[in-house]
Amino acid sequence: MREIAAAEFPALLAAKKPLVVDFYSSECPPCEALAPKYEAVAGLFREDVEFVKIFRQQNRELATELGVKGSPTVLFFKDGKEVGARLAGAIKRSELLEGVSRLVPAQRFQTLTSQAKKSSTDADVLILGAGPAGVTAGIYCAQAKLKTVMVDLALGGGNVATTHQVSNFPGFPKPMPGYLLADHMVQQAKDAGVIPRLAAEVTSIDLERKTVVLDGLETIRAKRIVLATGSSPRVIGVKGEREFKGRGVSYCATCDAKYYEGKHVVVIGGGNSAIEESLFIARFASHITIVNQLPTLQANAHAQAQARAEPKIEIRLSTQPREFLSRAGKGVDGVVMEDLTTKQQYTLDCDGVFVFAGMVPNLEGLEGLERDAWGYVKVDDEMRTNVPGVFAAGDVASKKFRQITTAVSDGTIASMALAKELAA
Repeated sequence: MREIAAAEFPALLAAKKPLVVDFYSSECPPCEALAPKYEAVAGLFREDVEFVKIFRQQNRELATELGVKGSPTVLFFKDGKEVGARLAGAIKRSELLEGVSRLVPAQRFQTLTSQAKKSSTDADVLILGAGPAGVTAGIYCAQAKLKTVMVDLALGGGNVATTHQVSNFPGFPKPMPGYLLADHMVQQAKDAGVIPRLAAEVTSIDLERKTVVLDGLETIRAKRIVLATGSSPRVIGVKGEREFKGRGVSYCATCDAKYYEGKHVVVIGGGNSAIEESLFIARFASHITIVNQLPTLQANAHAQAQARAEPKIEIRLSTQPREFLSRAGKGVDGVVMEDLTTKQQYTLDCDGVFVFAGMVPNLEGLEGLERDAWGYVKVDDEMRTNVPGVFAAGDVASKKFRQITTAVSDGTIASMALAKELAA
């Protein structure tokens, strides 16, 4: 694999050899996470496929010509023409392989992928999750001279990374963009000595043996595990919700509000997240209808006052969605609502829906953990679970309040408790 400049690109296309191009940038965490996976895949297919890297910041004209707007972006070419879907952001190894599979014969692809080398890593501490709880635990563990590996399915930061503003984190007098705070946290963990495995795919987890397999290739064994896997938005089970996820149904205002400039958006929920995110969406949308099944909102008084003072926001209480509609076949364009007081149903025209109905813990594939009535992991006052040597911290743990600050506290407690155990 080699790095090329824009002037060399036309000759590569003209050669018509299968080609993979990675547009990267400096000071780009997703690019750093991709680099070892890209190099490993390139090593497997080096005889059949040309893999190159292009520094986007110094080759902007070519990037613009190809429609590359962000880093990293990976493109696949066959016979001089681009094929398949482009990859961007938190790119996983399996996605790279899927792209390459379009460039070589199926049998050859299977032969080469079977030659991928497996590896084993021994660590003192394995942290699953790189949100505030995970990175805090990682910082403390690494500073205690414990070999610490931190795994995340994305690029780290957890839900903080998709929060548009964080205004209550100590040390930042002015609101901080969530993605920036998340990036600072992950970088601090790396600087402390934490070994990152970001945008990873977890093949298997054995909590009893404290073993995790990543990407089907790397086996990580640890003396202690910290579960900091966080939580994800709760689906509400309305007809059409799953079918139109990403096509008019969203759970992240920071990610998708920009696509609703001048449009009508329905927000489902009445808690702090629903109201605060509605205020953010109001920067883009022309009208927002907040729908809450209860007769009152549950958000704090300050957020409620801001929402009621925003002329773009309309609030409908004792109302529940029954179906998301796509009458034009291009995504959500209406919601069937029911007035819970009158029991009457009606259709509300809109351009999209945001759902903020609470969260559920991310515990898929994790067996043997004692949980509370809501599915969160039970822990003691030092964040120990019922599985020996396994701790839980942050939003995945059973507790009353879930904030960035409480996650940081959990990570601190878990790391100090396990460090004491390992030193005994």
